Amino acid sequence: MKYGKIDCDVKDMALADEGQLRIDWALREMPVLRLIGKRFAQEKPLKGVRISACLHVTTETANLVSVLKDGGADLVVCASNPLSTQDDVAAAVVKNYGIPVYAIKGEDQATYYKHIKAALEHHPQITLDDGADLVSTMHKNYTELLKNMIGGMEETTTGVIRLRSMAKDKQLKYPIIAVNDAQTKHFFDNRYGTGQSTLDGIIRATNILLASKKVVIFGYGWCGRGVAMRASGMGAQVIVVEVDPIKALEAVMDGFQVMTSREAARIGDIFITLTGDINVLDRQHFELMKEGAMFANSGHFDVEINIKALKQMAQKQRRVRQFVDEYTLSDGKHIYLLGEGRLINLAAAEGHPASVMDMSFANQALCAEYMVKEGARLKPGVLSVPLKIDEHVGKLKLAAMGIKIDRLTAEQKKYLASWEIGT
Repeated sequence: MKYGKIDCDVKDMALADEGQLRIDWALREMPVLRLIGKRFAQEKPLKGVRISACLHVTTETANLVSVLKDGGADLVVCASNPLSTQDDVAAAVVKNYGIPVYAIKGEDQATYYKHIKAALEHHPQITLDDGADLVSTMHKNYTELLKNMIGGMEETTTGVIRLRSMAKDKQLKYPIIAVNDAQTKHFFDNRYGTGQSTLDGIIRATNILLASKKVVIFGYGWCGRGVAMRASGMGAQVIVVEVDPIKALEAVMDGFQVMTSREAARIGDIFITLTGDINVLDRQHFELMKEGAMFANSGHFDVEINIKALKQMAQKQRRVRQFVDEYTLSDGKHIYLLGEGRLINLAAAEGHPASVMDMSFANQALCAEYMVKEGARLKPGVLSVPLKIDEHVGKLKLAAMGIKIDRLTAEQKKYLASWEIGT
């Protein structure tokens, strides 16, 4: 479809005004991005650079792409997940920012990849990805575009894992910064953002009380830690399932029960996957679950729950609420899949609060600028966010919150740098 001269594919342009109100509301909680945006508008560090962004199309993302455009970038946006798009926001970005958007909430698999193709037909020089579908599709099917690439950024854990696999196999052909690994990203976005928004999505979908429920967390990475922390704070009895002995030990020391997935399957009320791996919840677990058990995914892709096996086992399936599908098994037991196995925090809620995405997207914006300046000398592979950028984002966030911290004195710096000064 076209809106004026802009190619796009969104649900309904009539939603744009509502979307703009929500974008403006989110921007109130994104002071770091606002500061970067003011500088970008003056300096135009991305002038003429073509960027294709495959991200969750949310209010926070709208503010990121607005800053990138103010910095001079020529942008196209597509969805990184079929259920995460906020249709009013997609319309507002087209109408009010003049940026082509290809994203519709609930789009099928064919449409999802058609939209990725549209983003790649922009012939990007920089990619912004969330899950690495844009990058992997380019490397598989559009290799002719690789010669034009300056670099890219990856937003999430799952995408970084995929990119590192590509790099290990010597298949990654340009440098990509793992924004997910920035301290100002995963310490806050993954822990506090995912922690709050995952439970927000589950509560909105089901309207259940978490207090007294046995909540089983699969994976005790930063996202799992965050969900466990928040579930415990709301009165849930938290159980952690892990395959990493160090993380499992950490969960025990944090006060949570740790057990095998089969043990947990027998007693859990709510199951949440946050691993980035496949079939974490499988046939063996569905068989053991008790009547009324619910399960949701907050890892990037819907492969963490074996939905195909669930459908094969089910005698009957029906939708009982907007984001709740009931499966009746052969023994008459009812178990419930939330959000179609997609990211529950974006399928049934609004994703991370804007204040944590402020830091994540500040890293994205500054890394895009860094790529334009330094990309020519960087080798293909997965790179860390430069420490100066990470620290700068932290300093800006503290300043925006009105918080001041001490600095080391010259004497203290000298002491820390010396091995000769003893006790």
